[in-house]
Amino acid sequence: MNSLPFYKMQAQGNDFVVLNGLTSTLPEFTEAWVRRITERRYGIGCDQLLVLEQSDKADAAIRIFNNDGSEAANCGNGLRCVGQLLIELLGKEFVLIALKDRIVRAEAGINGICVEMGPATVINSTDAHVDIDIGNQHRVFFEATEAFPSDLNVEIVTGQIANHVYIDIIERGAGRTLACGSGACATAAAIWYSEGEVRPLTIEMPGGTVTVSGCAKNVRLEGPVTQTFSGVFTI
Repeated sequence: MNSLPFYKMQAQGNDFVVLNGLTSTLPEFTEAWVRRITERRYGIGCDQLLVLEQSDKADAAIRIFNNDGSEAANCGNGLRCVGQLLIELLGKEFVLIALKDRIVRAEAGINGICVEMGPATVINSTDAHVDIDIGNQHRVFFEATEAFPSDLNVEIVTGQIANHVYIDIIERGAGRTLACGSGACATAAAIWYSEGEVRPLTIEMPGGTVTVSGCAKNVRLEGPVTQTFSGVFTI
């Protein structure tokens, strides 16, 4: 294998390289190889590498790699990107995508691609933060009075006006990013928990805005995504 087709996609500035293992033969995903393709000067460059594989339970399974070479368990913005790609490639109204612990549904919404993310579970809470598990683990800070953990995704609520919430993001394995879909969902779940009220929230991140709705048992994430270009990566 000397070359590998890829898609480059983004959601609110959170950018991805997508490899379609449904139609292409893929290499072994070593840490060094992932770091090479995700590096912005010597590779293609992205926050996360998304790999589509065959699944007997869904239209495709997905593996998610951070740009440091580590593997992630969930990625809301990435799911919306591959959801749009699969809808176009397969000609379906909606698609099912298999993660390790759940199967999510993606479809076209009013304001972009909507993904039903499944449950968001509160793991722990203090006056300063709420820990949420949505397939991957997040710590949502309401007050940045503690050291940020290096082994969790971190969202910092920097402001809230009614149903409009502003956050900053530090992703495990990728660092500071412009957006994080699962982080937006975790933020909404943390606010629902702390306020005792479930309602749709607009989550504004440095790269753009998404809407989180549904409930803690099945969180819905919606927003625009874009395929910026496609190409062939030389191996």
